[in-house]
Amino acid sequence: MRLALLSDIHSNLPALEAVLADIDSVGVDEAWCLGDVVGYGAQPNECAALTRERCTVGLVGNHDLAALDALDISTFSPAAAAAIRWTRQAMDEATRSYLTSLESAKDDAEVALYHASPRDPIWEYVLWPDQAAHCIRVQARRVSFIGHSHVALFFALAEEREDDDDPPDARGAQAAAGTTLDLSRGRWLINPGSVGQPRDGDPRAAWLELDTEAWRATFHRIPYDIDRAADAIISGDLPEHLARRLYVGQ
Repeated sequence: MRLALLSDIHSNLPALEAVLADIDSVGVDEAWCLGDVVGYGAQPNECAALTRERCTVGLVGNHDLAALDALDISTFSPAAAAAIRWTRQAMDEATRSYLTSLESAKDDAEVALYHASPRDPIWEYVLWPDQAAHCIRVQARRVSFIGHSHVALFFALAEEREDDDDPPDARGAQAAAGTTLDLSRGRWLINPGSVGQPRDGDPRAAWLELDTEAWRATFHRIPYDIDRAADAIISGDLPEHLARRLYVGQ
């Protein structure tokens, strides 16, 4: 099966539209979303409707849960918390119903999916090899995918003994556009990057193509109309910082 993995849309409709158009040009069997459809951006209902329509599988992220008032936002940054309060007022019933129907992890397919990490599907940011090694050891499938950090990256760990209580660090790196991974051996934990708010220095929207027959993954980046997304944020009286950061991928 050929899949498109996308994550962290964050109410950025122009970015989502660009990613879906790119996915269509490549041609895949299904698209799967790893969560955080809303938050930060100004078009939550449009993004939820399009994700519901186009993604066969969807997860709920921490911003989605916060928008549903199912998660405390006291640890969110001021801008993120302001966007959540705005989103709670802006969401329609269809968006609420869709987000409420989602879980934070799914491990009953060929690959396992987690919004944040195999150890904590809601909160943990997986960014370092030693951390990734422990996550890989407890993940439900040999190959797993995560979102949450907004950074396109991958970690790999050779198969290890069950009695090894101190696994080695995983090897890993950030993934530039066009990076291709051979997943046929070893255990992998992969983040496709963010559709709507990349934080790896590349402002282009990110997604990942996965072929589960060839066990090959390819990272994709696609430019989108950032002005349109930024203007919607400013027009909606959301924090201006949320618009500015889109231009620099941070």
